[in-house]
Amino acid sequence: MPSVSIGLLRRLSDVTGDSAQALALACGVTQAGLRRALARLAQAGLVECDGGRARLLRAFDFLDARRIAHELGADIDVAVLDACGSTNSELLQAPPHPRMRLLLAEEQTAGRGRRARRWLSPIGDGLALSLRRDFPHAPRDLAALSLAAGVAAARALRALGARETRLKWPNDLLLGGAKLGGILVETRMQGTAVAAVVGIGINMRSAAGLGARLRRRVAALEDCLAPPPSRNTVAARIARELCGVLDAYEQRGLAAIRDEWEALDAYRGKRLRVRMADGSVLAGVAEGIAEDGGLRLRTAQGLRAVRSGHVILPRAA
Repeated sequence: MPSVSIGLLRRLSDVTGDSAQALALACGVTQAGLRRALARLAQAGLVECDGGRARLLRAFDFLDARRIAHELGADIDVAVLDACGSTNSELLQAPPHPRMRLLLAEEQTAGRGRRARRWLSPIGDGLALSLRRDFPHAPRDLAALSLAAGVAAARALRALGARETRLKWPNDLLLGGAKLGGILVETRMQGTAVAAVVGIGINMRSAAGLGARLRRRVAALEDCLAPPPSRNTVAARIARELCGVLDAYEQRGLAAIRDEWEALDAYRGKRLRVRMADGSVLAGVAEGIAEDGGLRLRTAQGLRAVRSGHVILPRAA
């Protein structure tokens, strides 16, 4: 899918202070379409317009499939799109393939999070990637795959210097208690195999107003790494760790990463409130994860494993 915004950024990376007329011609858009795209990029702090000319305010960190593949160093197909609805959806709809596939997009127009929530990631401020691998298991055997993916992403980010990266059950990456990223695992039967797509979104730079829109605290890699590493490096490191974790998960299931997940658990030993699927709220002290990946809570009625719910308020125990 073409993206006017990404096309403009590429043009402005090559030409300093291009005129609006030249930009519209180079990008194949109308003047009205150009104005809308420039306004969006200006709001994101990427472009400045002055006297009918536009220029970049800072270098844009474009995704590069060849660079990612080189840094990854694994036998994986890597592709980068300017824009798509969702990298997860793109891979889920693809036919079976003998190799794993890594897909990234500069811009997602319909990015998704858990429980059908929209994943918001302003252009250039985030990293959105999806890795597809086909498993011979039935879908029920992959129920805890998001926990394994969380361990892989946390390993990579901590190795890059974000050493305070922690995990929140079932699919959040945290930095200083604020959301740094999220994970969405989707599966689909294709013949006798199961296509599993692991989508990971990371906030690279702080985006003005994002926390208010999400109504929660939001963190970015630049909060602890200044300047943050290239998105290409982050993508390659996460994908490399993810490949290793998926290999281990296929062989041993959740047992392969359970201890490590619990060591990275941001809320172990803390009192939590969890909103259940039926709207009720369960309170208890977090005691790690069960053998099937459920969140273990020590409640007034005893130990209970929550398999579907949303942690709404952590409190000190």
